[in-house]
Amino acid sequence: MTELPLLFTPLQLRDLELKNRIMVSPMATYSAQEGRATDWHTAHIGKLAAGGAGLVFVEQSSVNTQGRITHGCLGIWDDAHIADHAALAALIHSFNAKAAIQIAHGGRKGSSQRPWEGGNPLSESDIKARGEGPWQIAASSGIPFDDGWPAPQMLTSEQIDALVDDYRQAFRRARAAGYDVIELHCAHGYLMHSFLSPLANNRNDEYGGSRENRMRLPLRIAAIMREEWPSHLPAFVRISSVDGIDIGWSIEDSIAFAAELKAIGIDMVDCSSGGMKLPRGNSLVSRTPGFQVPFAERIQKEAGMPTVAVGLIREPDYAEAILRDGKATLIALGRELLWNPNWPAQTALALGCDPEWTSWPEQYGWWLKRRVAQQGR
Repeated sequence: MTELPLLFTPLQLRDLELKNRIMVSPMATYSAQEGRATDWHTAHIGKLAAGGAGLVFVEQSSVNTQGRITHGCLGIWDDAHIADHAALAALIHSFNAKAAIQIAHGGRKGSSQRPWEGGNPLSESDIKARGEGPWQIAASSGIPFDDGWPAPQMLTSEQIDALVDDYRQAFRRARAAGYDVIELHCAHGYLMHSFLSPLANNRNDEYGGSRENRMRLPLRIAAIMREEWPSHLPAFVRISSVDGIDIGWSIEDSIAFAAELKAIGIDMVDCSSGGMKLPRGNSLVSRTPGFQVPFAERIQKEAGMPTVAVGLIREPDYAEAILRDGKATLIALGRELLWNPNWPAQTALALGCDPEWTSWPEQYGWWLKRRVAQQGR
């Protein structure tokens, strides 16, 4: 019997079994209305779930209104959001995939335009154009994200305690909605990353200064996530493995952080990078396939923490090699699945492990199998 490719070997995470090791990354689409999901989300998530991935993430969902990046961010700050999320989780389940959600706060990158509106801080022009005004943003420190961006309010200890409770309630709502996997967003310059990185955190209290102090709040919230999430289901954390080249948060910091996450029961670290505004010479070049895989490899091997590899992983053979070489445990795709949502099902065919076309919805597979038999493609 031919050995099954690792990409399509089931993966056990606590009591949850993934049918394969392909993950749909959480991708913000900025299309919610007052935090509520719309028909867009149903069509978008349904298309991705139908493509054959084992784990499908719904986009980052904000823990409170201040934590939105844009007016179009999906929310999980109110019990009224549970029904929308439950519908998305059920839709994912209907395609024999597991449903996941990322919980986030935009921090100093909040109160922004959608990317296709410019991605700049909201201003009077946005009120005139769309009736969407700015709001007060908050972060670890009062350092603006970039020149021309507003200075965020530095969160006080009392506000941090209130924020921690917002996260706790969001975790509870996510489970009430029926998700199988939860992920805490600690990457890309958003709030939790702004506590971790010395480029954004200049506090002089217990949440700033040393690496131990800068990790304190993300670890506190991750521990609450593990406490609130059912013990039989896995919890992930997404990180920016490095801020850039020879600057800020480093891979060594990420290895130390991952070891602490492992100690509190986090099951997987999702290894992205970047998100800070950096001098050109310190910015990562993100045009090389698998440019973040070395980060996933080091964290997996040196911290003993299973990792998700993500970033320009497009070719099936390369994705399989990452797993075979022990560089990661899951393969995540984002924009590649926007281009081709059927990548997982097509990869199963390409690797010769789905002769009966079971990776496809039955309504498609029955016809496509016969199409290939008749036409050769």
